[in-house]
Amino acid sequence: MLSWLRVTFHCNTNARGGFLPMQQGRVHSIFIAPAAGQPMQAVEEASVVFGGVGFAGDRYTRGKGKLFSMGEPEPRRAVTLIALQAIEDANTQLEVPFLASETRRNVVIEGVSAQDLNELIGKTFIIGRVFVRCTELCHPCSRPSKLCGKPGFKEAFTQRGGLRAEFLSSGKISVGDALTTSADF
Repeated sequence: MLSWLRVTFHCNTNARGGFLPMQQGRVHSIFIAPAAGQPMQAVEEASVVFGGVGFAGDRYTRGKGKLFSMGEPEPRRAVTLIALQAIEDANTQLEVPFLASETRRNVVIEGVSAQDLNELIGKTFIIGRVFVRCTELCHPCSRPSKLCGKPGFKEAFTQRGGLRAEFLSSGKISVGDALTTSADF
């Protein structure tokens, strides 16, 4: 598999031809929801099916997410990520802070800023052993505020609402897994 990736993604390699990753952060937490509008549930590990529209057990893989009613779920929006620091920074602007699960994002990454995460737009990276491509910013909306009864999400999370991404391989993502990039992806 790695030889295919070297050809396709032109990864940096060491003298032995091995992949040279650069660690950017770690998975702090993972959340899924069984249906649209239901609270996000923390899991230690989530299974990814290549070409799917989310984690196994999540609302989008079950056809029960809000984007399904809007006709929008597709593989390029399979997973959402947000920086833990972005949540902490946004919460300084709010009277009632949001928990990580209340942001409605699937994966919270520690050790990176919102800006660091935003710079992954259009890039391929690895979480644990799963290849992921960032497709777009996940602009904040009013839905998290509406679902948990806390005002200000959309305003506080502007420019730090996270990313949408697609899975390029199958596997599992676990809490503690590294998010790694390569300069040549």
